[in-house]
Amino acid sequence: MPLWIPVTVTAALFQCWRTALQQKLRHLLSVNGAGFVRYLYGVPTALVLLMVAMQVSGAPLPVPNARFLVFCMCGGLSQILATNLLIKSFGYRNFAVGTAYAKTDTIQTAFIALVLLGENLRPLAWVGVFIGITGVMTLSLAGRGMKPRDLLAASVQPAALCGLSAGFMLACAAVFVKMIFLSLPGPNLFVRALFGLVVMNAMQTVAQGIWLLWREPGQLGKAFTSWRSSMWVGTLSACGSAMWATGFALADVALVRAVGQVELVFTLLFSRFYLKETLKRTDVAGLVLVVGGVILIILTH
Repeated sequence: MPLWIPVTVTAALFQCWRTALQQKLRHLLSVNGAGFVRYLYGVPTALVLLMVAMQVSGAPLPVPNARFLVFCMCGGLSQILATNLLIKSFGYRNFAVGTAYAKTDTIQTAFIALVLLGENLRPLAWVGVFIGITGVMTLSLAGRGMKPRDLLAASVQPAALCGLSAGFMLACAAVFVKMIFLSLPGPNLFVRALFGLVVMNAMQTVAQGIWLLWREPGQLGKAFTSWRSSMWVGTLSACGSAMWATGFALADVALVRAVGQVELVFTLLFSRFYLKETLKRTDVAGLVLVVGGVILIILTH
């Protein structure tokens, strides 16, 4: 099995875990505050991972260049905008529609990577991507119409437009992370991926911190006083981002994002076996489609 597959599955697991912990902080922090601690406490973890990778491999610290810094800035900004757009979609009281259309980031990533990176998937991999997207839509729009006419009507809602925009920014962030890796010289893949993560997270911390200082100054203090809980969000975020960056370095961006849809599987398993919630038939159908799409992609590579 290619290394990028278990790396991507691990990244999805970390992301699911981080999201669950981050949700618990919502009674302490605002949306922007919860996003800020993700980067603030993620930087130290990313630094530790970078130093360990350098020590084990013996590789030197990469030398940044202008292209690298621009891609770090664009990737970090895209990720922040994606989060804010997704949250904005929820504000229209249409959580399901916003989530469903944001999850089109997989197919959007495939097209953006094709244009900017020249990464073209095999025909069966494209089929797997579309099967996975269908599964995601089934899960997100459970109980709603899934006919083309219904989906078209839903797509013009403000929640859907924000969701599609969030998916686009997530796709851009993934491609920029790949560009960060490609713009760095150096022999060691992991060191380059981790160095890019450290710089991008540091930029995000500064940008989000300035925003909080301007718009929500009270949240800055809470971000530090809640460190016992917030640090785990940052730690899991850094570990997950390190896995995502490594996956993007090892394989086509679209393939990594498509296999990363197993995050929904982890979410449903957590819901069923930890929270003891009952799964609906549509949940099971969507789960089968997502897993089927991922398996098809894996078998083609």
